[in-house]
Amino acid sequence: MMKKTIKFISSLVLSSVVFGALTNISAQSFNPDNEDGKTIEEVRSELGSIPILDKELVLGGVAKAFENEYWRTLKEGMELGAKKASEKGYKIKFDMRAPQGESDEQGQLSIVRDMINKGYNGLLLSPISDANLVPGVEDALKKGIDVINVNDGIINVTPAFVGPKAIQNGEELAKWLIEKTGGKGKVAIVMGMPKAFAARQRTEGFEKYLAKNAPDLEIVEKQNADWDRGKAKDIADIWIKKHPDLTAIFANNDTMALGVQEAVNGSGKDILVMGVDGIGEAYESIRKGELDATVDSFPLYKGQIAIEMMLRKKAGQEIPYVLWTPQAVIDSANVDKPAEEIIGWQEPTFE
Repeated sequence: MMKKTIKFISSLVLSSVVFGALTNISAQSFNPDNEDGKTIEEVRSELGSIPILDKELVLGGVAKAFENEYWRTLKEGMELGAKKASEKGYKIKFDMRAPQGESDEQGQLSIVRDMINKGYNGLLLSPISDANLVPGVEDALKKGIDVINVNDGIINVTPAFVGPKAIQNGEELAKWLIEKTGGKGKVAIVMGMPKAFAARQRTEGFEKYLAKNAPDLEIVEKQNADWDRGKAKDIADIWIKKHPDLTAIFANNDTMALGVQEAVNGSGKDILVMGVDGIGEAYESIRKGELDATVDSFPLYKGQIAIEMMLRKKAGQEIPYVLWTPQAVIDSANVDKPAEEIIGWQEPTFE
């Protein structure tokens, strides 16, 4: 009996220690949505042209998973940014990688450590969770390797952040939904991974905006689908049967929204479906009159902006702690409008 008691107490102590450690990480996590960030236009106005360095740079980018079109497009944007800089006189070798899936936290950390061991000059990181790349970032900074956190998965030790205001993703779609429904109906939310910063912030922005501006839009269901299309479809199937008068479903990303749309199509019901990311398949679904809206954060341009911030940092310029990248709600009204026109894109200048 004594041994069992000791074992039980030890278990409680261990659980307490683990819980305390997790709570401490959460408490210290950096939230860019709470910061006074700057836009790329403001940075260019303040810092001017990008200085050209007469030395070779080896830069590494680490995404979440290339199975998701969003991360493939971010990669394309970073590669394009490096290519354009090379055409202006920079000597850049750029390497972008991702782990096997969006839940492979250790695999992603291994990629970062490999880049550090190979002596890369700068790292552009999109962590899977708040804390999974913290050890790698700490090692990189000790070795004088510049690090910029790109998009989400916030790590509190990163010196700079480049990405969209995540809470605004949810707010903009809530605003759009109020306009479409008159502020009345039943709504459900499909969330991403619980440990993902973007999932939490997008959900919070959506919920709080509705609570404040449309209390008659009632949130009746909320569940994580871990960024997975199949899981999102299965969850939506259940909700549609449970709530025959469901008005809308908001998914934290387009991959899940497309799964939800499959369920809606199968039900034959008229339910509004919204996502986030602006991937190509979401655009096509909107054009076909299926998916109703997405928030595009324009990863092709975000990737170029991230490269620009790294080059400015390597050239000795003081970049902002937080830089907000463009985003916009896309629906049937603007789905065919060029992205450059929507965000007012301008190419950077070089010295």
